[in-house]
Amino acid sequence: MSEMIEVIIDSIRVHLMTPSRVVVLKQVNTERYLTIWIGPYEAEAITVALQQVEMSRPLTHDLLRNVFGAFNARIQRVEIVRLQDETFYGNIVAEVDGREVNIDSRPSDAIAIAVRAHVPILVHPSVMDTAGTMPDQDLPETTTPAAPARKSPPPPLTEEGNDRLSVFKDFIDKLDIDNPDKDKPDSS
Repeated sequence: MSEMIEVIIDSIRVHLMTPSRVVVLKQVNTERYLTIWIGPYEAEAITVALQQVEMSRPLTHDLLRNVFGAFNARIQRVEIVRLQDETFYGNIVAEVDGREVNIDSRPSDAIAIAVRAHVPILVHPSVMDTAGTMPDQDLPETTTPAAPARKSPPPPLTEEGNDRLSVFKDFIDKLDIDNPDKDKPDSS
């Protein structure tokens, strides 16, 4: 098996046009990122753990971590192992009685548990090669804004253009802006 790539959580972001969330993972020691769409509850669970917010009762991912401990299972790491049909697949890897156990998991849940258990998050190289992104390094740096382009004056209006615009002029001239409700039907 190829050597897994370690990542850290760079950020949790909210899509501006939808209520969707993404977790942005950053490869350790390089500027390569992996973005995974996650649900709002998983985003909140990850954020609460990252900010070390103390809750009066255990949340679902805290409960899972406690269950691992109650059964003497030690969480070793979480892995994002596959990307298929735009869906990421993950594992929670635990040690139970001296043997390694892989537990199928959504990456968002695995990440929420990894933050609580303080274990590494690893990504399979094929996933990172397929879905990882690098910041655009080809853009030149500028220190001053570019000068605005000069616009050439519009060409003079031809007689045909003047005739076409006269339709709009006639329409505007007929508007009664002093009495805007004049042409509205009576609603009573």
